[in-house]
Amino acid sequence: MVKYSIIIPVYNRPDEVGELITSLTAQEFKSFELIIVEDGSTVTCRHVCEAHSSELDLHYFAKTNGGPGKARNYGAERAQGEYLIFLDSDVIVPQHYLEHIESELDTKPCDAFGGPDRAHSDFTDVQKAINYSMTSFLTTGGIRGGKKKLDKFYPRSFNLGIKRNVFNTLGGFSDMRFGEDIDLSIRIFKQGHSCRLFPEAWVWHKRRATFRQFFKQVFNSGMARINLYEKYPESLKAVHTLPALFTAGLTVLVLMFIVGLITLLVQHSTIAIALTLTTLGLFAGFCLLIGITSAVQNRSIKVGALSVIASLVQLTGYGSGFIYAVLLRLGGHKKRKSAFDKNFYD
Repeated sequence: MVKYSIIIPVYNRPDEVGELITSLTAQEFKSFELIIVEDGSTVTCRHVCEAHSSELDLHYFAKTNGGPGKARNYGAERAQGEYLIFLDSDVIVPQHYLEHIESELDTKPCDAFGGPDRAHSDFTDVQKAINYSMTSFLTTGGIRGGKKKLDKFYPRSFNLGIKRNVFNTLGGFSDMRFGEDIDLSIRIFKQGHSCRLFPEAWVWHKRRATFRQFFKQVFNSGMARINLYEKYPESLKAVHTLPALFTAGLTVLVLMFIVGLITLLVQHSTIAIALTLTTLGLFAGFCLLIGITSAVQNRSIKVGALSVIASLVQLTGYGSGFIYAVLLRLGGHKKRKSAFDKNFYD
Protein backbone atom coordinates (compact mmCIF):
# COMPACT_ATOMS: atom_id res chain seq x y z
CA MET A 1 0.00 0.00 0.00
CA VAL A 2 1.27 3.48 -0.84
CA LYS A 3 1.87 5.88 2.05
CA TYR A 4 0.13 8.94 0.59
CA SER A 5 -2.76 9.57 -1.79
CA ILE A 6 -2.58 13.09 -3.19
CA ILE A 7 -6.05 14.22 -4.30
CA ILE A 8 -6.61 17.25 -6.52
CA PRO A 9 -10.01 18.55 -7.68
CA VAL A 10 -9.81 20.33 -11.03
CA TYR A 11 -12.12 22.66 -12.92
CA ASN A 12 -11.02 24.12 -16.27
CA ARG A 13 -7.35 24.50 -15.28
CA PRO A 14 -5.25 22.15 -17.41
CA ASP A 15 -2.22 24.47 -17.48
CA GLU A 16 -2.12 24.91 -13.71
CA VAL A 17 -2.57 21.19 -13.15
CA GLY A 18 0.31 20.56 -15.54
CA GLU A 19 2.61 22.73 -13.41
CA LEU A 20 1.51 20.95 -10.23
CA ILE A 21 1.97 17.48 -11.72
CA THR A 22 5.41 18.43 -13.01
CA SER A 23 6.41 19.53 -9.50
CA LEU A 24 5.16 16.21 -8.10
CA THR A 25 7.32 14.24 -10.55
CA ALA A 26 10.36 15.87 -8.92
CA GLN A 27 9.53 14.64 -5.40
CA GLU A 28 12.37 12.83 -3.67
CA PHE A 29 9.87 10.75 -1.69
CA LYS A 30 8.14 8.40 -4.13
CA SER A 31 5.62 6.38 -2.10
CA PHE A 32 2.49 8.17 -3.26
CA GLU A 33 -0.32 7.97 -5.77
CA LEU A 34 -1.87 10.95 -7.49
CA ILE A 35 -5.63 11.18 -7.98
CA ILE A 36 -6.97 13.87 -10.30
CA VAL A 37 -10.74 14.47 -10.16
CA GLU A 38 -12.09 16.47 -13.11
CA ASP A 39 -15.15 18.18 -11.64
CA GLY A 40 -17.32 18.76 -14.71
CA SER A 41 -14.74 20.80 -16.63
CA THR A 42 -15.47 21.97 -20.15
CA VAL A 43 -11.72 22.29 -20.74
CA THR A 44 -10.30 19.06 -19.35
CA CYS A 45 -6.80 18.08 -18.22
CA ARG A 46 -7.03 14.47 -19.41
CA HIS A 47 -4.28 15.01 -21.98
CA VAL A 48 -2.01 16.52 -19.32
CA CYS A 49 -2.52 13.49 -17.07
CA GLU A 50 -1.91 11.08 -19.94
CA ALA A 51 1.36 12.84 -20.75
CA HIS A 52 2.62 12.16 -17.20
CA SER A 53 1.06 8.71 -16.72
CA SER A 54 4.40 6.93 -17.15
CA GLU A 55 6.13 9.14 -14.56
CA LEU A 56 3.69 8.79 -11.68
CA ASP A 57 1.14 6.41 -10.20
CA LEU A 58 -1.55 8.67 -11.60
CA HIS A 59 -5.29 8.03 -11.67
CA TYR A 60 -7.63 10.33 -13.61
CA PHE A 61 -11.37 10.48 -12.96
CA ALA A 62 -14.09 12.67 -14.46
CA LYS A 63 -17.42 13.45 -12.79
CA THR A 64 -20.29 15.91 -13.08
CA ASN A 65 -19.73 19.28 -11.42
CA GLY A 66 -20.49 19.33 -7.72
CA GLY A 67 -17.83 21.56 -6.22
CA PRO A 68 -14.38 20.86 -4.76
CA GLY A 69 -15.64 19.26 -1.55
CA LYS A 70 -17.58 16.57 -3.36
CA ALA A 71 -14.71 16.11 -5.83
CA ARG A 72 -12.30 15.52 -2.93
CA ASN A 73 -14.68 12.99 -1.39
CA TYR A 74 -14.94 11.26 -4.77
CA GLY A 75 -11.15 10.97 -4.94
CA ALA A 76 -10.89 9.81 -1.33
CA GLU A 77 -13.32 6.95 -2.02
CA ARG A 78 -10.87 5.66 -4.65
CA ALA A 79 -7.67 6.27 -2.68
CA GLN A 80 -5.38 3.54 -1.37
CA GLY A 81 -2.93 5.52 0.77
CA GLU A 82 -2.65 5.51 4.53
CA TYR A 83 -2.83 9.31 4.44
CA LEU A 84 -4.86 11.55 2.14
CA ILE A 85 -3.25 14.82 1.06
CA PHE A 86 -5.55 17.40 -0.52
CA LEU A 87 -4.02 20.08 -2.73
CA ASP A 88 -5.69 22.76 -4.82
CA SER A 89 -4.97 22.73 -8.53
CA ASP A 90 -3.35 26.19 -8.35
CA VAL A 91 -0.46 25.17 -6.10
CA ILE A 92 3.07 23.99 -6.86
CA VAL A 93 5.00 21.83 -4.41
CA PRO A 94 8.74 22.15 -3.71
CA GLN A 95 10.99 19.13 -4.26
CA HIS A 96 11.16 18.09 -0.60
CA TYR A 97 7.48 18.64 0.25
CA LEU A 98 6.66 14.97 0.97
CA GLU A 99 10.00 14.44 2.71
CA HIS A 100 9.11 17.15 5.23
CA ILE A 101 5.72 15.54 5.84
CA GLU A 102 7.34 12.14 6.32
CA SER A 103 9.89 13.60 8.73
CA GLU A 104 7.20 15.35 10.80
CA LEU A 105 5.10 12.19 11.05
CA ASP A 106 8.13 10.10 12.00
CA THR A 107 9.04 12.58 14.72
CA LYS A 108 5.54 13.06 16.14
CA PRO A 109 2.64 11.17 14.52
CA CYS A 110 -0.74 12.87 14.23
CA ASP A 111 -4.13 12.25 12.65
CA ALA A 112 -4.27 15.41 10.53
CA PHE A 113 -1.94 18.18 9.46
CA GLY A 114 -1.51 21.11 7.14
CA GLY A 115 1.15 23.43 5.85
CA PRO A 116 1.48 27.13 5.01
CA ASP A 117 1.76 28.74 1.59
CA ARG A 118 4.13 31.12 -0.14
CA ALA A 119 4.33 33.15 -3.33
CA HIS A 120 6.61 31.87 -6.09
CA SER A 121 9.00 34.29 -7.77
CA ASP A 122 7.24 33.64 -11.09
CA PHE A 123 3.81 34.70 -9.79
CA THR A 124 2.31 37.93 -11.05
CA ASP A 125 2.66 41.01 -8.87
CA VAL A 126 -1.06 40.87 -8.08
CA GLN A 127 -0.78 37.23 -6.98
CA LYS A 128 2.19 38.11 -4.76
CA ALA A 129 0.20 40.96 -3.25
CA ILE A 130 -2.80 38.71 -2.60
CA ASN A 131 -0.52 36.11 -1.04
CA TYR A 132 0.89 38.77 1.29
CA SER A 133 -2.60 39.88 2.35
CA MET A 134 -3.62 36.29 3.12
CA THR A 135 -0.51 35.41 5.12
CA SER A 136 0.54 38.64 6.85
CA PHE A 137 0.00 38.98 10.58
CA LEU A 138 -1.16 42.56 9.87
CA THR A 139 -4.24 41.24 8.09
CA THR A 140 -5.70 37.79 8.84
CA GLY A 141 -2.58 35.64 8.83
CA GLY A 142 -2.94 35.36 12.58
CA ILE A 143 -6.47 34.05 12.21
CA ARG A 144 -5.57 31.51 9.55
CA GLY A 145 -2.78 30.03 11.65
CA GLY A 146 0.96 29.70 11.30
CA LYS A 147 4.05 30.27 13.38
CA LYS A 148 2.41 33.44 14.67
CA LYS A 149 -1.28 32.98 15.26
CA LEU A 150 -4.26 34.38 17.11
CA ASP A 151 -6.14 31.08 17.02
CA LYS A 152 -5.15 27.41 16.87
CA PHE A 153 -4.17 26.01 13.50
CA TYR A 154 -6.97 24.79 11.25
CA PRO A 155 -5.71 23.10 8.05
CA ARG A 156 -7.06 24.48 4.78
CA SER A 157 -7.90 22.35 1.76
CA PHE A 158 -5.19 23.83 -0.46
CA ASN A 159 -2.63 21.93 1.67
CA LEU A 160 -4.27 19.46 4.05
CA GLY A 161 -3.37 15.93 5.12
CA ILE A 162 -5.38 13.42 7.12
CA LYS A 163 -5.35 9.69 7.89
CA ARG A 164 -7.67 7.92 5.50
CA ASN A 165 -9.46 6.01 8.25
CA VAL A 166 -10.01 9.23 10.22
CA PHE A 167 -11.34 10.99 7.11
CA ASN A 168 -13.78 8.14 6.52
CA THR A 169 -14.87 8.15 10.17
CA LEU A 170 -15.61 11.87 9.93
CA GLY A 171 -17.61 11.38 6.74
CA GLY A 172 -15.32 13.47 4.56
CA PHE A 173 -16.05 17.04 3.49
CA SER A 174 -19.52 18.38 4.16
CA ASP A 175 -21.90 19.77 1.52
CA MET A 176 -21.14 23.38 2.48
CA ARG A 177 -20.50 25.43 -0.64
CA PHE A 178 -17.79 27.48 1.08
CA GLY A 179 -15.88 26.87 4.29
CA GLU A 180 -16.09 23.10 3.92
CA ASP A 181 -12.41 22.73 4.82
CA ILE A 182 -12.82 24.63 8.10
CA ASP A 183 -15.90 22.50 8.77
CA LEU A 184 -13.72 19.39 8.43
CA SER A 185 -11.02 20.88 10.65
CA ILE A 186 -13.57 21.70 13.35
CA ARG A 187 -14.86 18.11 13.28
CA ILE A 188 -11.26 16.82 13.52
CA PHE A 189 -10.81 18.68 16.81
CA LYS A 190 -14.33 17.97 18.13
CA GLN A 191 -13.78 14.23 17.69
CA GLY A 192 -10.53 14.43 19.65
CA HIS A 193 -8.12 13.75 16.78
CA SER A 194 -4.63 15.23 16.82
CA CYS A 195 -3.82 17.97 14.31
CA ARG A 196 -0.62 19.93 13.76
CA LEU A 197 0.95 22.57 11.56
CA PHE A 198 3.95 21.31 9.57
CA PRO A 199 5.84 24.60 9.00
CA GLU A 200 8.24 23.19 6.39
CA ALA A 201 5.55 21.39 4.36
CA TRP A 202 4.65 24.56 2.50
CA VAL A 203 3.43 25.04 -1.05
CA TRP A 204 3.48 27.84 -3.58
CA HIS A 205 -0.15 28.98 -3.89
CA LYS A 206 -1.27 31.16 -6.79
CA ARG A 207 -4.68 32.06 -5.35
CA ARG A 208 -6.79 34.48 -7.42
CA ALA A 209 -5.49 36.37 -10.44
CA THR A 210 -7.57 39.56 -10.07
CA PHE A 211 -8.81 41.69 -7.19
CA ARG A 212 -12.40 41.11 -8.35
CA GLN A 213 -12.02 37.34 -8.05
CA PHE A 214 -10.26 37.81 -4.73
CA PHE A 215 -13.10 39.93 -3.34
CA LYS A 216 -15.64 37.26 -4.27
CA GLN A 217 -13.55 34.62 -2.55
CA VAL A 218 -13.07 36.48 0.73
CA PHE A 219 -16.68 37.73 0.81
CA ASN A 220 -17.85 34.13 0.69
CA SER A 221 -15.29 33.24 3.37
CA GLY A 222 -16.79 35.91 5.63
CA MET A 223 -20.27 34.50 5.07
CA ALA A 224 -18.99 30.98 5.63
CA ARG A 225 -17.77 31.95 9.09
CA ILE A 226 -21.36 32.70 10.14
CA ASN A 227 -22.58 29.51 8.45
CA LEU A 228 -19.99 27.64 10.53
CA TYR A 229 -21.19 29.46 13.64
CA GLU A 230 -24.70 28.14 12.99
CA LYS A 231 -23.33 24.57 12.98
CA TYR A 232 -20.72 25.04 15.70
CA PRO A 233 -21.46 28.10 17.90
CA GLU A 234 -18.28 27.52 19.89
CA SER A 235 -16.16 27.89 16.72
CA LEU A 236 -16.71 31.65 16.47
CA LYS A 237 -13.91 33.44 18.30
CA ALA A 238 -13.31 37.13 18.91
CA VAL A 239 -10.47 37.14 16.37
CA HIS A 240 -12.90 36.16 13.61
CA THR A 241 -14.73 39.46 14.04
CA LEU A 242 -11.61 41.58 13.42
CA PRO A 243 -12.17 42.04 9.64
CA ALA A 244 -15.79 43.04 10.33
CA LEU A 245 -14.63 45.51 12.97
CA PHE A 246 -12.03 46.84 10.53
CA THR A 247 -14.70 47.27 7.85
CA ALA A 248 -17.03 49.06 10.26
CA GLY A 249 -14.16 51.19 11.55
CA LEU A 250 -13.07 52.11 8.03
CA THR A 251 -16.63 53.12 7.21
CA VAL A 252 -16.68 55.36 10.27
CA LEU A 253 -13.33 56.88 9.28
CA VAL A 254 -14.62 57.65 5.79
CA LEU A 255 -17.74 59.30 7.23
CA MET A 256 -15.59 61.26 9.69
CA PHE A 257 -13.36 62.40 6.85
CA ILE A 258 -16.33 63.53 4.77
CA VAL A 259 -17.89 65.39 7.72
CA GLY A 260 -14.57 66.95 8.60
CA LEU A 261 -13.91 68.00 5.02
CA ILE A 262 -17.36 69.55 4.61
CA THR A 263 -17.04 71.35 7.93
CA LEU A 264 -13.58 72.54 6.97
CA LEU A 265 -14.85 73.99 3.69
CA VAL A 266 -17.76 75.73 5.40
CA GLN A 267 -16.31 76.88 8.73
CA HIS A 268 -12.53 76.44 8.52
CA SER A 269 -12.62 75.36 12.18
CA THR A 270 -9.71 73.89 14.12
CA ILE A 271 -11.83 70.87 15.10
CA ALA A 272 -12.60 70.15 11.46
CA ILE A 273 -8.93 70.33 10.54
CA ALA A 274 -8.00 67.97 13.41
CA LEU A 275 -10.79 65.55 12.47
CA THR A 276 -9.74 65.46 8.83
CA LEU A 277 -6.03 65.06 9.55
CA THR A 278 -6.63 62.40 12.20
CA THR A 279 -8.68 60.19 9.89
CA LEU A 280 -6.21 60.64 7.07
CA GLY A 281 -3.31 59.89 9.38
CA LEU A 282 -4.81 56.70 10.78
CA PHE A 283 -5.65 55.34 7.35
CA ALA A 284 -2.34 56.41 5.79
CA GLY A 285 -0.38 54.92 8.68
CA PHE A 286 -2.00 51.52 8.29
CA CYS A 287 -1.49 51.54 4.52
CA LEU A 288 2.11 52.67 4.88
CA LEU A 289 2.87 49.88 7.34
CA ILE A 290 1.45 47.26 4.95
CA GLY A 291 3.22 48.77 1.93
CA ILE A 292 6.62 48.90 3.61
CA THR A 293 6.50 45.39 5.12
CA SER A 294 5.31 43.86 1.85
CA ALA A 295 7.86 45.77 -0.23
CA VAL A 296 10.66 44.53 2.03
CA GLN A 297 9.32 40.97 2.07
CA ASN A 298 8.83 40.83 -1.71
CA ARG A 299 11.73 43.15 -2.58
CA SER A 300 9.42 45.18 -4.77
CA ILE A 301 7.89 48.63 -4.26
CA LYS A 302 5.20 47.76 -6.81
CA VAL A 303 4.16 44.62 -4.94
CA GLY A 304 4.17 46.68 -1.74
CA ALA A 305 1.74 49.16 -3.28
CA LEU A 306 -0.46 46.39 -4.66
CA SER A 307 -0.43 44.73 -1.25
CA VAL A 308 -2.14 47.78 0.21
CA ILE A 309 -4.99 47.29 -2.28
CA ALA A 310 -5.06 43.53 -1.72
CA SER A 311 -5.16 43.93 2.06
CA LEU A 312 -8.02 46.42 1.88
CA VAL A 313 -9.91 44.14 -0.50
CA GLN A 314 -9.30 41.17 1.76
CA LEU A 315 -10.28 42.82 5.04
CA THR A 316 -13.33 44.67 3.70
CA GLY A 317 -14.40 41.72 1.53
CA TYR A 318 -14.28 39.26 4.42
CA GLY A 319 -15.69 41.83 6.82
CA SER A 320 -18.62 42.80 4.59
CA GLY A 321 -19.41 39.12 3.93
CA PHE A 322 -19.39 38.50 7.69
CA ILE A 323 -21.65 41.51 8.35
CA TYR A 324 -23.99 40.60 5.49
CA ALA A 325 -24.41 37.07 6.85
CA VAL A 326 -25.14 38.45 10.34
CA LEU A 327 -27.80 40.75 8.90
CA LEU A 328 -29.35 37.84 7.03
CA ARG A 329 -29.51 35.90 10.27
CA LEU A 330 -31.07 38.83 12.11
CA GLY A 331 -33.56 39.09 9.28
CA GLY A 332 -34.67 35.52 9.86
CA HIS A 333 -32.79 33.79 7.02
CA LYS A 334 -31.92 30.42 8.54
CA LYS A 335 -30.63 28.70 5.41
CA ARG A 336 -26.92 28.82 4.60
CA LYS A 337 -26.29 31.41 1.91
CA SER A 338 -23.48 32.72 -0.28
CA ALA A 339 -23.57 35.84 -2.34
CA PHE A 340 -21.25 34.50 -5.06
CA ASP A 341 -22.12 30.84 -5.40
CA LYS A 342 -22.55 30.48 -9.16
CA ASN A 343 -19.16 28.83 -9.53
CA PHE A 344 -17.28 27.12 -6.71
CA TYR A 345 -13.91 27.78 -8.32
CA ASP A 346 -14.08 31.50 -9.14
